[in-house]
Amino acid sequence: MASEHSFDIVSEIDGQELVNALDQTRKEIAVRYDFKDVPVEIKQEPTELVINTSDEYKLKAVRDVLESKLLRRGLDLKILGEAKSEPASGGHVRCTIPLVAGISSELAKPITKLIRDSYPKAKPSIQGDTIRVVSASIDDLQAIQRLLESSPAVTIPLQFNNYR
Repeated sequence: MASEHSFDIVSEIDGQELVNALDQTRKEIAVRYDFKDVPVEIKQEPTELVINTSDEYKLKAVRDVLESKLLRRGLDLKILGEAKSEPASGGHVRCTIPLVAGISSELAKPITKLIRDSYPKAKPSIQGDTIRVVSASIDDLQAIQRLLESSPAVTIPLQFNNYR
């Protein structure tokens, strides 16, 4: 039996689930009565979502539908960054929503500090976009996962994989 156990902390977006949620959002908007004859365009770009619609009210309704579809598909709403709305041509509104994925070093440092402060025997290390946590106790690793899931200091979606 191994003397040390570990897992990796990553922040990834399931691309297929995101595409499915966007497709479901487009289908629901197409059949809703309050969107009859209202042009709505939802585009997925590599690092962001772009929503074009007629006014702020419709934009808010599209975002509500999108968020409900993301939740139903098992995606965390933390993958959506801070939205920026701006006027577009023809009196329309364009909203750009960045997609949050990957753990930058600025975000990894507070996470590793939180782990070190709460569980001094665990050894977190930053490895690019991944944080590896090593400990002799499996119970400590499971407690660290629960801590990170419930901590308000963590502002990005986290997944735990490579559990050994």
